[in-house]
Amino acid sequence: MKEKRNRKKVWQWLLIIVIGVFIIGGSVYGHKMYREQHPKLLTDEQIKNNLDIHLSDDLLDKQKKLNQKYNKAAQDDQYTFDKMFIQTNPYKTSPLTALVIFKTDTPAKVSYTVAGKTDHTAITNTVNKQTKTHRINVVGLYADTDNKVTVKITKQNGQIEEKVINIKTDPLPTRLADVNIKVNIASKNQMAIGHNGLTVFTRTTKNPFAIDADGAIRWYSTEYNQHIFKTLKNGHLLILRKQDNSKRVYNDLVETDYVGKLYRDYQFSSKTASTENLKAARKSDGETTVVHHDVIELPNGNLLATVSDGSKYIEDTMVEINRQTGKVGRVIDFKRIFPDDLYANYQATKRRDGRIDWLHQNAINYDKHDDSIIISSRHQDLIMKFDYKTMEPKWILSGKPKEKWPKEWQQYVLKYADGTSINGGQHDARVVPGSQKDGQEIISFYDNNSAVSYGDKQATTKYSAGREIKINLKNMTAKEIWSYGQALGEANYTDRIGSNRLLDNGNYLIDFGYLNAKNGDASNILEVTPEGYQVFNVELSNLQSKGYVYRAYRIKIS
Repeated sequence: MKEKRNRKKVWQWLLIIVIGVFIIGGSVYGHKMYREQHPKLLTDEQIKNNLDIHLSDDLLDKQKKLNQKYNKAAQDDQYTFDKMFIQTNPYKTSPLTALVIFKTDTPAKVSYTVAGKTDHTAITNTVNKQTKTHRINVVGLYADTDNKVTVKITKQNGQIEEKVINIKTDPLPTRLADVNIKVNIASKNQMAIGHNGLTVFTRTTKNPFAIDADGAIRWYSTEYNQHIFKTLKNGHLLILRKQDNSKRVYNDLVETDYVGKLYRDYQFSSKTASTENLKAARKSDGETTVVHHDVIELPNGNLLATVSDGSKYIEDTMVEINRQTGKVGRVIDFKRIFPDDLYANYQATKRRDGRIDWLHQNAINYDKHDDSIIISSRHQDLIMKFDYKTMEPKWILSGKPKEKWPKEWQQYVLKYADGTSINGGQHDARVVPGSQKDGQEIISFYDNNSAVSYGDKQATTKYSAGREIKINLKNMTAKEIWSYGQALGEANYTDRIGSNRLLDNGNYLIDFGYLNAKNGDASNILEVTPEGYQVFNVELSNLQSKGYVYRAYRIKIS
């Protein structure tokens, strides 16, 4: 009997050992699977080191001699209203501009008008500062033209003097001259152009340029630009460019102006660079970028940029860059904010380089009304608003079912009202300024209507559209209140890029940026009234490789 009991104990211990082995083995395997699916994320310091953002003086040093030349001219008494110093293309990167310098005996303000070739194409700007020394940036010249520019001074006693000067410009470079610009409609009296309005095209590569209502190029930069072209509060521009057009990586974020003068250069390491064109990236002439889609200026003057963190996960991080020092302060890694399975188990798109583009953040917009930011995620078919300080959600616009979000987030998921389309692959999401009222706000965006993860995959017709959605935070609904594009059908369907902007006169500027799905070699930009009437329609074609229009802006050029 005792021997039997001993054998039973032995079997019990063997069973315990076997079970233990299975538990330990299962735990090790489970932990291995967890590590594979939930890899260790980079720290803030690792991300900062990978980006290595810093202020560089290299480009600014190159323009020192030019600055000295112009400062000397401003001090020279020989340059008067009757004999002005005139320098076309003053900083060698903006050929359709000029710097005009002269002195007056008494303080005066200055305005200039570049004569247009037809009605509503003259460009007029005023420098209101009353001073005796005048440095005037003349912008909006025609290429290959002896431009007539009227300069007017208004003295403190009200006396006005005018003088016409001639400014000769060179022909357009071949890469711009060969672009086909076809204006189909230009109802100038109904367009939002004012005295100095031009339509600016920022591109996925190649030169940014601006046209007037006739389609004539009136400004361009010789420096290649990708994605980022923003007007800052001080009137300067923020442009992403290469250190040299022959280089491969867009890693210089420069603060400049329309005449090409540089003020700051935020240089990035190329370590985190990526591209959507993988085939081109493997070639020696392939182009990559470190700021993949957007940068905004925050109320404190700092810059908030979309970047990749240097890991296998790309286009899912933001950094706040100190405007004065170039140092990165805050890092926002969306992998730490969104549910793990969104990135760890992402399968909707595949990249041949093995990188995981699960979020593909393509827009940021700051809303001063409630200190929040709005992001657009192309690969999640998602527009979302966060409290900027805490990064807690405020609302979620997505076709992803409510029950599939974390329980703590389900309260923020908006319900699409009847007749409201589910957004897919959208771009350029932003809150319409001044629309916040009684717990409601309006957002605008360009809906590519291209389902990636949670868009409307049952849609039977292909089209893209500019849209406005009213969000009701009281009942958490989203209702479409304006849309334009469906009637244009598949001809204006773009599975990527595009923009939609509300203009000062209430019209909308919509960029159907990537036409002809095989290569996106054409863009169509429309200005449309709230009633849906086109008042401006321009077609651009022969845009060169990756030269299509990423976003279109109507700006008051100065």
